[in-house]
Amino acid sequence: MTDEPIVVLKNLTKSFGTNRVLKGIDLSVRKGEVVSVIGASGSGKSTMLRCINLLERPSSGSIEFCGENVLGKDFDLRRYRTKVGMVFQQFNLFNNMNVLRNCVVGQRRVLGRSKAEAEETAMRFLAKVGMDAYVNARPRQLSGGQKQRVAIARALSMDPDVLLFDEPTSALDPEMVGEVLHVMKELASSGLTMIVVTHEMSFAREVSSRVVFMDGGVVAEDASPEVIFNRPANPRTAEFLHRVLDREV
Repeated sequence: MTDEPIVVLKNLTKSFGTNRVLKGIDLSVRKGEVVSVIGASGSGKSTMLRCINLLERPSSGSIEFCGENVLGKDFDLRRYRTKVGMVFQQFNLFNNMNVLRNCVVGQRRVLGRSKAEAEETAMRFLAKVGMDAYVNARPRQLSGGQKQRVAIARALSMDPDVLLFDEPTSALDPEMVGEVLHVMKELASSGLTMIVVTHEMSFAREVSSRVVFMDGGVVAEDASPEVIFNRPANPRTAEFLHRVLDREV
C-alpha cells in the first residue's frame, strides 16, 4: 500500500429526478487498499460505485483517478474503464459465449490484444479463480458461484488498477458465497486495490484496510475495521451493526 491516492471523490452528488441519492460524498482510496462499503439498502452504496465507474453520471462534485479529472471534457473514458474494472451482482456474462470467450472478447475489442495473447491472459486468470477446467462451458451450465468467479477472471483479464465489486455475493446461494469470498480474499492479499460494496460483515472485518459506513447518501463513518466493529464513533454505525450482526447469529 502507498500514500498515493488512486481514486478521490470530492463532494459527489447524484440525483434521480427529485430523489437525491448521494448528498456530498468525500472519499479517498489509496493504491493497494481494500475498502469495504457497508450500510442499509438505499443508503447510496451501489450508486456511488456506479458513479465511480461512470455507469451513472454524477450530478455534481468531482472524481479523480491518478490525479486526473475523470469528468473532464478530454478525459479518455475508454481507457479509464479498462483501468477501473467492475464485478456486478448479477454476473453480466454473455450467455451466447463460452467461458473462455467471455474473458477474451473485451481484451480483443478494447485493448486490441491478439487472440493468442488474450487467451493466454484469460487462462491465467481463470486458473487463478479455479475455473480453467470450464473454458468450454456456457454460463447456463455453471452455478452462481462459478459464474461470479468467471466474472472476476474476466475483469482481471483487463489488467485493472482498481476493481469495484457491487455486492458480488448477494445473488448467490449461501453455500456458494464462500468460494467467491475465498477468491476475493486472495486478490486482496495480492495487493490489488479493491472497493467492495458488501453485506458480508466477516469479509469487511477480516480483509478490509478500511470500512466505510454509508447512511442516507453520505459517508457517516470511515475507519479501520477494528474501530468500526468494536468502537464506532457514530451511533448510526453502531445501530446498523447491532441489527445486522444480531441477524447473523
